Amino acid sequence: MYEIQNMVNMYEAKTHFSELVHAATEGREIFIARAGKPVAKLVPLKAEKRKVRFGILKGKLHLANDFDAPLPDEIIDLFEGK
Repeated sequence: MYEIQNMVNMYEAKTHFSELVHAATEGREIFIARAGKPVAKLVPLKAEKRKVRFGILKGKLHLANDFDAPLPDEIIDLFEGK
């Protein structure tokens, strides 16, 4: 297995790209160098937090009064492969 350093050269980055991305997803920062000088940084992306909007579907959905009534035997038989 490839030992990941904090700084790798361009050739190593191309050769071991998937391992470097995996290390980045675990929180590591990897610098990619050209001729010994850092030119890029591979870092983990932070998940974007979505704002919760309560009530967005209010008045748009209808739930029948008998939505939880038992299914007819014919339908249950179809689910059970009879």
